[in-house]
Amino acid sequence: MGLFVGLDVGTQSVKLVAYDPDSRQIVASAGQPLDLAAGDDGSREQRADWWVDAVRACFGRIDPALRARVVAIGVSGQQHGFVPLDRSGSVLAPAKLWCDTSTSAECDEIMDAAGGARRCIELAGNPILAGYTASKLPWTRKHRSQAYAKLATIALPHDYINYWLTGELWMEHGDASGTGWLDVRTREWSPAMLAATDPDRDLGACLPPLVDAATLVKIKPALADELGLPHSVQVSAGGGDNMMAAIGTGNVVPGVLSMSLGTSGTLFTYADHPVVDDDGRWAAFCDSTGGWLPLICTMNCTVATEAVGKLCGFSTKEGDALLAGTRPGADGLLMLPFLNGERTPDLPNGRGNLFGMTAANLTPANLYRAAMEGALYSLKNGYDALVDAGLQFEAIRLTGGGSQSLVWRQMAADMFGLPVDVPEQAEGAAFGAALQALWAVQRGGGDADLSALAAAHVRLDPRLATHPHAEATAAYDPVYQRFLSHLDAIRPLYAG
Repeated sequence: MGLFVGLDVGTQSVKLVAYDPDSRQIVASAGQPLDLAAGDDGSREQRADWWVDAVRACFGRIDPALRARVVAIGVSGQQHGFVPLDRSGSVLAPAKLWCDTSTSAECDEIMDAAGGARRCIELAGNPILAGYTASKLPWTRKHRSQAYAKLATIALPHDYINYWLTGELWMEHGDASGTGWLDVRTREWSPAMLAATDPDRDLGACLPPLVDAATLVKIKPALADELGLPHSVQVSAGGGDNMMAAIGTGNVVPGVLSMSLGTSGTLFTYADHPVVDDDGRWAAFCDSTGGWLPLICTMNCTVATEAVGKLCGFSTKEGDALLAGTRPGADGLLMLPFLNGERTPDLPNGRGNLFGMTAANLTPANLYRAAMEGALYSLKNGYDALVDAGLQFEAIRLTGGGSQSLVWRQMAADMFGLPVDVPEQAEGAAFGAALQALWAVQRGGGDADLSALAAAHVRLDPRLATHPHAEATAAYDPVYQRFLSHLDAIRPLYAG
């Protein structure tokens, strides 16, 4: 059948996997780190050409004989980023990313213009939270007026890589729902939300066409030659990294809960209908298969643990070993790890907070544990909202860098009181993009059942399965309640 490539354009790196569906093996993989331009105002930006150069570098590390067997490519991209393009398709400014909180004031401006957060939810299913694409438009109008004046096309990161590969521009519903403009109930753009973003301009004219999840477009012949790929290679619709990770973890039927532990932390589940919350306690997204993906996103996960490791002079791998002598609750040390501001809970101006320090408990090991626990408590807060809505789960499927750590796996199992399974393919988003491309090709040849395809190709690693310990689950509960109490206490400090 040939090989299917999944590309994941993340915040920290670009990753490539080449999947052989006949042997059900990843036959090659490559990665390339990315720089991040960070400002004291909360800005987080990257240049689109950094992504392109990283993709080139990844293909360059794959054996030419394998590249010659590629049938299709799927692209996963970090959600919410804004890539402004002019009429010729040239990039006008650096891309503002999902973790950029410099536009929090613009979030409020858009929601006020629309009639408030609840009205935004009525119009499109979601409020405009820090990092969403919509808020980046008025910020650009104010701070990069020349770029805004020349703006012809609004692209998301994965849209831009698709454009570079094919010369064509499109969006698919999963990633599009992270802009804040897509009415997730109708799967169409909301004119009212677009007008609230800029009442003096038709932003809808700047949006690429929405396409079906199984869309395929041919690669540009000249680029195929440059990358050593056949001219017949097709590029699938692709999607946001969370949507691709859902496919890569087999989360394409109701009842599966995926958790991704990386720079950000996410929880998401498949739904066959829109799952919208009147209070906006989760992101009511579409997925990249034709369904929906209610999702919890926190902006501080391994960000917090890596910061502690850097402060104390050890790597995250060494940090895991340090925790052997610690207990749930970190001897009373509690961290609210909002180092980048936070989306869930909605505190874009938030900062990290450390509570309960004593001369006895302020150790590197307890500090590291408090960062890890705080990241998971933030996710549990969102999980509780999904459970309150009537969703039920029997296990967690863990992906991202944290999935390879026994400490993260055990802590997640204990804190949530659920068994944790880990797919064999650790790069869930890149693998999911490859599977989406495989599904699209099979669907082009007739009917293709995505749930059956995922069941066949997404395999769990029994060696990494983790089960909760009842005593640890009980120990975490009062600490979690303390986390919620401190969260309520600090909200007014960062409300402005």
